[in-house]
Amino acid sequence: MVVLLMCVEGGAQVKFILKKEDASEKNESNESNESNESQDQAEKLAVDEEGNLSTYNPITDMTPEEKALKIQEDIPRSIREVQRVLEERVGLNRSFDLKLREMVFGSKRVGIFYCNGFAKDTVLTDIITRLTYADEEVISHHTLQVFIDKLIPHIQVKSYNKMSEVVGQVLMGGTAFFIEGETAAIAIDAKNYPVRSIAEPDLERVVRGSRDGFVETLLMNVTLVRRRIRDERFKLEIMQIGKRTKTDVCIGYINDIADADLVQAVKDKIKKVEIDGLPLGEKQLEEAIVNKGWNPYPMVRYSERPDVVSAHLLEGHVCIFVDTSPSVMILPTTFFHHVQHAEEYRQTPFMGTYLRWVRFVGIIASIFLLPLWFLMVQDPSLKPPGLEFLGPQKEGTLPLLVQFLLADIGIDLMRMAAVHTPTPLATAMGLVAAILVGDIAVKTGLFINEVILYLALASIGMFATPSYELGLANRIIRLALLITVAIFQVPGFVIGSTLWVILLATRKSFHAPYMWPFIPFNAKSFFAILVRRPVLAGKTRLSITKPIDGTRQPKPE
Repeated sequence: MVVLLMCVEGGAQVKFILKKEDASEKNESNESNESNESQDQAEKLAVDEEGNLSTYNPITDMTPEEKALKIQEDIPRSIREVQRVLEERVGLNRSFDLKLREMVFGSKRVGIFYCNGFAKDTVLTDIITRLTYADEEVISHHTLQVFIDKLIPHIQVKSYNKMSEVVGQVLMGGTAFFIEGETAAIAIDAKNYPVRSIAEPDLERVVRGSRDGFVETLLMNVTLVRRRIRDERFKLEIMQIGKRTKTDVCIGYINDIADADLVQAVKDKIKKVEIDGLPLGEKQLEEAIVNKGWNPYPMVRYSERPDVVSAHLLEGHVCIFVDTSPSVMILPTTFFHHVQHAEEYRQTPFMGTYLRWVRFVGIIASIFLLPLWFLMVQDPSLKPPGLEFLGPQKEGTLPLLVQFLLADIGIDLMRMAAVHTPTPLATAMGLVAAILVGDIAVKTGLFINEVILYLALASIGMFATPSYELGLANRIIRLALLITVAIFQVPGFVIGSTLWVILLATRKSFHAPYMWPFIPFNAKSFFAILVRRPVLAGKTRLSITKPIDGTRQPKPE
């Protein structure tokens, strides 16, 4: 609808034209606007193949020239073209730590590409010093080979024909030499990783023994093991995992001891891992190669001690080293591998057996002590003769089950607080937790003394467990048994314990039964678990790893 208005002002005519839309036109306009808005919203939320939510894609929105340079594999002959390729591929001149240093040696212009934080300046300075004396006639023919064979005084030098290989070497810490007129580059492994000093691991301390432990550098870790196993059949195979991190993963085994099927199974599992990266190292790799689901128990063993890893290698195990991780993964692993400690083998066989049994008692107490005490408190008729004094003399304000749960969660909170508390304040935090929280909670009647006592004993058993992961899993089982005992009493304890054993008995770590040698039962191996035998008494290796060479004391040739 169109309305024409006319008015006269000061002798001049002014026209106003008003347009009024009808209902159909208005609806069509609204629908059009809504359609445009929904289309814009769909474009904003569109997810491409790489999983990006933004409509801008750094790959598809590049110019054809930039795309070609980013994926170019051929190494250009010109240093200027090399620089242009590196700008698109790795962000040269945008990332401050990536450098391309151009120099002239003899008659050849050379581009030295390196990462500033990894370059070992003393070694590279010696190499450059040597190259400055290069004779022009010597390098005029077969330049690349002359550089490698005669001019670069370093032990790890290799030529590459693909740009991706050269860039990969530099991002791992090496230094690349691009030579004008050559379609290949030279990579020199002269890197200097940031690394802390070797020290004894906090989780696996011993009274008497070696004080060295693994660090975050892969090469140093394998060297610590190589120092202990000087066997030419000790193999270390390396591969890279992660599309973006390209984390170095090393598989270590002794060729004529480790089962070939086990080694191949571990390799196949690692090769099948499709992930963007492993920034958390060995733990992420474990979840990728070990299908454990929601099982709380550890299916692999971690160790930060080179002597422990070496001992397992001699038993036929396969060990996995992950760069940036101070722990080494040991496969396969059973429940009883997690309850042994290096300290037992640093003492005499008798004392080692005693320490092992004390540790076994602590581990069993950490699981069953609280549920059994709670069961006898609920049903006093179950108390054995002479133990009638067990049980609380007075009841607290809260039910016993609630007291157990709150106290157990409180211990976890204090443990986490201790981890995140600076060392000078840790003692003060312990006093606050012990005096202000524990003592006042008992005096006010919220908790009873027996609950605190037995929970403390169970916690000591958990802390005495050599494997930190196993101790946490046992705590979860203890809480589950407490709940089943509170609901079903004796049947709950029996059924809960049975289900726990069945859960462990049905687990496997790379085809190795988790409860071996208890289930399936192997008398000889089970005796070796219970008693720490003398070194010369162990003439054969454990059968769980199916070793090729099962003798520990080979006959002299």
